[in-house]
Amino acid sequence: MSRETIAVVAGDGIGQEVVPAARRGLEAVGDFRFVEGEAGDAYAEEHGEPLPEPTREMVVDADATLFGAAGESAADVIIPLRAAVDAFVNVRPARAYPGVDALRPETDLVILRENTEGVYSGIESRLSDDVSTLTRVVTKSASRRLAEYACEYVTENGYDELDVAHKSNVMRVTDGLFLESVEDVAADHGVETNPVLMDALSMHLALHPEEYGVVVAPNLAGDVLSDLAAGLVGGLGLLPSANIGADNAIFEP
Repeated sequence: MSRETIAVVAGDGIGQEVVPAARRGLEAVGDFRFVEGEAGDAYAEEHGEPLPEPTREMVVDADATLFGAAGESAADVIIPLRAAVDAFVNVRPARAYPGVDALRPETDLVILRENTEGVYSGIESRLSDDVSTLTRVVTKSASRRLAEYACEYVTENGYDELDVAHKSNVMRVTDGLFLESVEDVAADHGVETNPVLMDALSMHLALHPEEYGVVVAPNLAGDVLSDLAAGLVGGLGLLPSANIGADNAIFEP
């Protein structure tokens, strides 16, 4: 039986510290084959590009990737890597651990974030000195794929329902499609949903995190809500991040 291959891309800053530590942990519990690549600000400064093609190909070919951090070049590194492995869901558990001075020690939830589209699709235009635009992309297929994963996650981990973050009262077409798609898939799976306006959810999450278990959200909302949840348990350094695709995954601190 062949060993699983793990790509290692430490990148910049804290990545240079935490990725080697994570690798040592993996070496202690399993027999993996590790391959290393470079990306990020430091690489770009020396070579003129933040994400070399050999690193992208290495990540695609690996069974999983340990990725550290990228600074100013983050949008040119981690987002293309997520796209390269079709990592359609970002899984971010927020849990207060013993010994950590958490603001809300009762916090124990997971945010499942759509990871391929929304406002992170990168469709921006500068029309004039006065006007710039951003196109938000929401598709039924991506929303349903996220919902399928979310329903399986809820069922396998013993949760009672799925909280759905949205803003369909304002973004009626895009978030309307997202909410409708998630609710349709959940109904097919017999999973109860609790739609919550994302701005109201941010307030309730800060006040009563114990009321939430699994939250599914569009891309930007999931990004913001998971960072808010990090503040409840002690900081961003305590939230692992998994970018999950059908055949591959990228794991970040």
